[in-house]
Amino acid sequence: MWRGKAFINSSLSIKGREIKAGMAENVEKVEEIEMAAEADRNRLKERKFSWAKLRRVDSLNLEAGRLSFSSSKGTKSKVDWLTTLSLAFQSIGVVYGDIGTSPLYVYASTFPDGIGDQDNLIGVLSLIIYSIILIPFFKYAFVVLRANDNGEGGTFALYSLLCRHVKVSLLPNQQPEDRELSNYQLDTPSSQLKRAYKIRGKLENSKVAKLFLFLVTILGTSMVIGDGVLTPCISVLSAVSGISSLGKDAVVGISVAILIILFTVQRFGTDKVGYSFAPIICLWFALLSGIGLYNLFTYGWGVLRAFNPLYIVDYFKRRGKHGWVSLGGVVLCVTGTEAMFADLGHFNVRAIQMSFSGIALPALLTAYCGQTAYLTKHPNEVGDTFYKSIPDPLYWPTFVVAVAAAIIASQAMISGAFSIISQSLTLGCFPRVKVVHTSVKYGGQVYIPDINYMLMIACVIVTVGFKTTEKIGNAYGIAVVAVMTITTSMVTLIMLVIWKINILWIALFCVFFGVVEALYLSSVLYKFVQGGYLPLAFSLVLMTIMGVWHYVHQKRYDFELKNKVSTEYIKQLADDSRISRVPGMGLLYSELAQGIPPIFPHFISSIPSIQSVLVFVSIKKLPISRVALEERFLFRQVEAREYRMFRCVVRYGYKDVMGTPEEFERQLVENLKEFIRHEYFIAEGGVTEQTTAQENPQSSTLVASQGKEKGTNKATVFVEESLNQLNPPRVSSGSTQSFNAARSANSSSRIIPAPLQGAEEEMQFVQNAMDEGVIYLLGEAEVMAKQNSSFIKKIIVDYVYNFLRKNFRQGEKVMVIPHTRLLRVGMTYEI
Repeated sequence: MWRGKAFINSSLSIKGREIKAGMAENVEKVEEIEMAAEADRNRLKERKFSWAKLRRVDSLNLEAGRLSFSSSKGTKSKVDWLTTLSLAFQSIGVVYGDIGTSPLYVYASTFPDGIGDQDNLIGVLSLIIYSIILIPFFKYAFVVLRANDNGEGGTFALYSLLCRHVKVSLLPNQQPEDRELSNYQLDTPSSQLKRAYKIRGKLENSKVAKLFLFLVTILGTSMVIGDGVLTPCISVLSAVSGISSLGKDAVVGISVAILIILFTVQRFGTDKVGYSFAPIICLWFALLSGIGLYNLFTYGWGVLRAFNPLYIVDYFKRRGKHGWVSLGGVVLCVTGTEAMFADLGHFNVRAIQMSFSGIALPALLTAYCGQTAYLTKHPNEVGDTFYKSIPDPLYWPTFVVAVAAAIIASQAMISGAFSIISQSLTLGCFPRVKVVHTSVKYGGQVYIPDINYMLMIACVIVTVGFKTTEKIGNAYGIAVVAVMTITTSMVTLIMLVIWKINILWIALFCVFFGVVEALYLSSVLYKFVQGGYLPLAFSLVLMTIMGVWHYVHQKRYDFELKNKVSTEYIKQLADDSRISRVPGMGLLYSELAQGIPPIFPHFISSIPSIQSVLVFVSIKKLPISRVALEERFLFRQVEAREYRMFRCVVRYGYKDVMGTPEEFERQLVENLKEFIRHEYFIAEGGVTEQTTAQENPQSSTLVASQGKEKGTNKATVFVEESLNQLNPPRVSSGSTQSFNAARSANSSSRIIPAPLQGAEEEMQFVQNAMDEGVIYLLGEAEVMAKQNSSFIKKIIVDYVYNFLRKNFRQGEKVMVIPHTRLLRVGMTYEI
């Protein structure tokens, strides 16, 4: 016992000295950091806390998510070259179908009224060459992909990355301790660090900036999901229109059938779909390269002078406004670029870089150069350049592969839509949907059945409604360029605040790509009335859904935080003769991991009795494959100890199975008994100073088993400071008073304090309570707007949000709860 005490005391004191040393070394160098550290020091001195006990205010929610980042990084860093090559091969079939099929229609969209001057061909080819090199190759493959959030890409990944480093989330769930005492793990002082702190401070203190950043994020996300509708439509229609001799209705019918088949096979997962599609896209790129080289050999190599960017300047001087309008067609050569980032979670950064640099880039440049060489001799065939430039013996084989490649092009944005929606769920920005992880090896490969079929229905409606690719093409460019512009803006912010690189490089990136993409965006918006409104209409619907869900989710979170049950409220119930304890164990499920939820007193007011042992359970899904059993359960004692009430967060990876209720109950009780054993050990070992305990009687201890690490078992001790709770909530069924927890299974109708029992006796008491029976308590909170709320707020909360909540996946479906032992109590949250 004394050896254990000496070890804990020495380790804590060493840690205290290390923190002090780190503070002394760095605090004089940065003024902003010095002021923050001094404030923290003064606050702790006033409360007479020792440095050895510096911990989180309420760490249970934070500790519940601690595994996510370390495990994810560890998984990504262990990917070997063989796995990377396999992922690179798969990515060819999933990511590059869209950008790979752009040679089918780029020249036709760029010169709808004919080529005119032959030099226009060289100018447009030069634009195409540098658009592909600068945007997908340089910007995305080697800059944007670095801004991933633990291997996940897309607009929401950028937002999530910012939220983890800067408190810009609209949900008030971040505390200074969330960065694991980052105030005392200082970066090397520099002008970049000082600049980053200033920008971060302005963002964190501006509600307008937070709201604007969120709106931009969901706009970009909506555009990408809208691409998931437009890409299949234009790709399949453009390919099948090669047999237009059958008639327009036949082309539309065949396209719809192909789309239905495409969405149906999504349930097999990106892994299998990628391996199936990759050989076809590889063959497609081989044909593009072969046909391009054939045309260069046949019609001349002179078009290669387009690698000189001066031809771009000459092109705009010659064509003026018409050259600017033609950018709306040129930009189609980089459609599907965002899929490289959005689909990153299905693969990894190196795999995307290898497949694009080694396969896609050379094939595309060769194809466009070959088409330009062909058009120098046949300028009147610009409307059907690709098929006209194919040698006769390869025409039908190429046609079949082109149709297959166009179908596969849809896969890139479909997979990207799945990944982005999966990310939005973790930020509370999308209604609950079922997410199926389709690969054990690659955690980012997901399939969402509900979204899959919604996309399929939308694609069928658009295909049947428009029948041709002309208006869809006009809409396509707006969605593509809008997402690129948003990505550039957010990556610039990441460079400033997180990467902290030299301001000259940041300015060069922002200004150069900002100007290029602004030119493209202005050009595509010129065709707004000619079909460009379509992606904006999709985005408006999706932004409404995401915005409403996030807004109400935020208000509900605020309500639960403000009305969570205080310690005083619980103690008052000891004097209430109406409250009785009954033998058994109660598991009260709640999403709130930062305190006792307001639904609890509503339970007591409705049913004035509770089990002899009560556990507040919060299920938390982590973005890792599996959580070890010894790390799955985190507990915290609800004061006082004799109440026998506990808070518990149960953590699962996406491949973990909750198992049967009996198995879950057994695991929970075993871990709870282990927690009790550790807590008694700490109490008897005297880790907490007596003076601290006297001056801060509300402090409590959390012990979480961290599992086996390097052959040893470790137990981490967290000394926590209780939050200052607000008054207890008012509920519609009447007010209740807080209650003290029970004594024994034999107590009848009154809660009477009893002396603390030994650890073994407490553990046996918990076991007996489980043997008596486990009851599941589930609160069903209905959110309503207050009576004095505005008409718009009532529409949003009472109708739109509740419609989404009732028609999407319900929260209790993720919990394994036997209906025979389930007790439901409803409550209304007025926000």
